[in-house]
Amino acid sequence: MAFTLFISDLHLSESHPRTTEQFLHFVRDVAPQAEALYILGDLFEYWAGDDDLDTPFHRQICSALATLSDSATRLYIMHGNRDFLMDEALAAACKAQLLSDPILVELYGQPTLLTHGDTLCTGDSAYQQFRAMVRSPDWRSQFLSQPLNRRKAMIEQLRTQSEQSKRSKEMDIMDVTNDAVLQLLRQHDFPRLIHGHTHRPAKHIHHADGRACERWVLGDWDTQANALQVDGNGIGWLQFS
Repeated sequence: MAFTLFISDLHLSESHPRTTEQFLHFVRDVAPQAEALYILGDLFEYWAGDDDLDTPFHRQICSALATLSDSATRLYIMHGNRDFLMDEALAAACKAQLLSDPILVELYGQPTLLTHGDTLCTGDSAYQQFRAMVRSPDWRSQFLSQPLNRRKAMIEQLRTQSEQSKRSKEMDIMDVTNDAVLQLLRQHDFPRLIHGHTHRPAKHIHHADGRACERWVLGDWDTQANALQVDGNGIGWLQFS
């Protein structure tokens, strides 16, 4: 039976060789069986710009994804909060299509809404303000005009500040809010919802306006490699090692 796979929050980097090994195994031995693979954000630990494509590590990841695409598995990549600067050169190197966030797709007869998930964490107002700033065209243009090494140093500094900030926040503040989820579902006529970002893999049921909607949360690969499989019979976790 035909099926589609979803993953997110891999945070790939040279400093996490075990996660990279798991990802390359998945792309080589598991994903080619699927009709399509959706990566819903944070493929990389961070992305400083598409002029960073030529490092050996980035070439390895892009080559693996391009090989998957050549095997007839359609490949879709969504920006995450860590790699939102991915652009068309990266997509071309991976032979992938960049997705808008959110995006509504039809999967085996069922409307399914896809998002990275960070926009749903409205309880974290400081993060939402930061997100709005770095996603603005002016900030992006100014940042990308800096030399690559300077950009990487700036990102490392921002990551350090982010980790320090997280330690002072309650965990629930960094999770999605029910109001944000329901607002998004209403906007798209109550589809099934799949997202990542929170690192809390689970299935949730939301009730509103006499409707019941499934929300599936993808896990991060820092903890354990995982994927969600969707086919004509429904949706569930794919077990692989």
